[in-house]
Amino acid sequence: MRIRHRVFVEEQRVIPFTDVDDWDRHPDTIHVLAGRGSVAVGTVRLYRTDTVGRWKGDRLAVLSGHRAGIVGMRLVRFAVSTAAAAGGEVMDAFVQLQNVNFFERLGWEHAGAPVLYYGLPHQPMTIELSRARSLTESEIPDDACLRLPAARDTPSALLVTMG
Repeated sequence: MRIRHRVFVEEQRVIPFTDVDDWDRHPDTIHVLAGRGSVAVGTVRLYRTDTVGRWKGDRLAVLSGHRAGIVGMRLVRFAVSTAAAAGGEVMDAFVQLQNVNFFERLGWEHAGAPVLYYGLPHQPMTIELSRARSLTESEIPDDACLRLPAARDTPSALLVTMG
């Protein structure tokens, strides 16, 4: 939660106060933590969205200083393989526009036009879990890194006005 707070609340200022929601308290939500040695550097969560094999991956966050490496790729791959191993058929995600290429390189496809999500444009994306393949480190493209948008002056007005 600290990594997500640092990225989404403090750095990006996408979400005011906290990004914790009901999915964090759901007993079947899987929270994944990536580390370098004994230091936590990234996280993602995933959960089943229905009973017929549809999953969602979200809250992918990697601390600055670790975004240009393979941490994000490994987190996405772990989420995809975990959902597939649990019988999942499809995984969905809302991806910030500057990270669409990153997800495309990992086998994800567009699932419609961009939409506003937390006040920022996001690309709905999906991956068929049966067709998702594992990437070896030698196949990781040089530009496989997560990118943050410029920080906002204030948090999303959409969320600030919510009651």
